[in-house]
Amino acid sequence: MSASTGPDLAALPDPATLGYEQARDELVAVVQRLEAGGEPLETSLALWERGEALAARCQQWLDGARERLDAASGQARTAVDEEADA
Repeated sequence: MSASTGPDLAALPDPATLGYEQARDELVAVVQRLEAGGEPLETSLALWERGEALAARCQQWLDGARERLDAASGQARTAVDEEADA
């Protein structure tokens, strides 16, 4: 990336290390910046790539939460079924 992307993009943490809320909040900021326009092409591309990585991280968190909920509800159903059979 060139200096036009600014230190704000270069110094940001790896999206894989972010919690859901951090990734979501940064994604919102990236989208707002892109929608505002006025950025040089190279910066816009870097922002787009960052946004894609942040969106993927958010999806990982949501998928993990869904799996945990499915597992918990499956365990609850098993316990109810076992009690009904007893």
